[in-house]
Amino acid sequence: MRLIIVSLVAVILGFPAQAADPLGRISVAGQGSVDMIPDMATISLGVASQARTAGEALRVNSKATAAVLDQVSEAGIAARDVQTSGLSLSPVWSNRSNSNTRPSVVGFAARNQVTVRVREIAKLGTILDLVVKSGANEFNGLRFGLQDSQAAREAALKNAVADGMRKASLLADAAGVTLGPLIDLNAHSGGAPQPQMAREMASMQAVPIAQGEVSIRASVSMIFGIAD
Repeated sequence: MRLIIVSLVAVILGFPAQAADPLGRISVAGQGSVDMIPDMATISLGVASQARTAGEALRVNSKATAAVLDQVSEAGIAARDVQTSGLSLSPVWSNRSNSNTRPSVVGFAARNQVTVRVREIAKLGTILDLVVKSGANEFNGLRFGLQDSQAAREAALKNAVADGMRKASLLADAAGVTLGPLIDLNAHSGGAPQPQMAREMASMQAVPIAQGEVSIRASVSMIFGIAD
């Protein structure tokens, strides 16, 4: 009677009375990566302007931004590769550190942020020099990447699977068992391309740019059975 009661409680609580799968398993995580020379760069730049009135701040900012965009267009950057990523207008306050003086608006600051994709990296240094000379006074980052990363992602995924199989075989040999069939395989997102240490320096007319490489990464989780 006690055995029946214990089994009944196990079923009610969702716990099996005995192991449902007596076979052993080997679980591993595989990592893979592919290093590629980038063929595209994305730069984030901006124009910041300040004036006594909001209208004047916007006018000055718009004029400078238009000059920057003209230079980008003349450098051969297509319209689809240029995008406004942020536009703001905010008051400029007088010194707020003095608690005895009530702060007041002394002007307005306008900012226009632009993202530019450069598909010919050989032009990157020249473009950076041109936009600075034409009015861009904020620089918010430079990121290298690939125009088409599909082949690299697939290669990284294959490398991750091979790494997982190698680890599973190594564990099976160390444990003195025979590796069984693959039971489960899951791929995980590899994320955005990661920059690697620069391996070549391209000194391009104006601003020297270290092109380097980007690394495409992938990871998988694998579960193998243990053969009898």
